[in-house]
Order: sequence, then structure tokens, then C-alpha cells
Amino acid sequence: MTPRSYRDWRHCIEVQCGIPLTLDFVKERLSSLRDERAYQTKRFEEVWGDAHRHQVIAWFEQAERELEKGATPA
Repeated sequence: MTPRSYRDWRHCIEVQCGIPLTLDFVKERLSSLRDERAYQTKRFEEVWGDAHRHQVIAWFEQAERELEKGATPA
């Protein structure tokens, strides 16, 4: 299933994958996804495409803003 909303994306990460959305994790993933030269990013684009990578970056940025405000990502 490809997430189509922030809520679906969070469900995939936190429930299906069992990964807590911590500020450290979010910042690490943003750094990786923004580095177009990184192997992991190139592989992500091969599987999901560039448009989806940019959407995922936007969702990570939303989670980052919420976490920096001290709120649990919604």
C-alpha cells in the first residue's frame, strides 16, 4: 500500500513498521532523503519515484514541525 495522506504514512511507519516517530529519527530520514547522491535515496527513487520522495519529505517535515513544538505528530 502506498500512503496517500499524512495519516496513512504515519500509520505505515508507526503501526505497520513499528518505528516510533522521534525527532532524531525524523531528522535522520530527512537528511538522507534530501541527499540525492546517497545510495539509499537513489534506491528509494527507483522503487517509489521522485514525486513520492518529495511527498515523503513533506510528511517528515510536518512531523518534524510537530515534534519541535513538543506535540505528538497527529
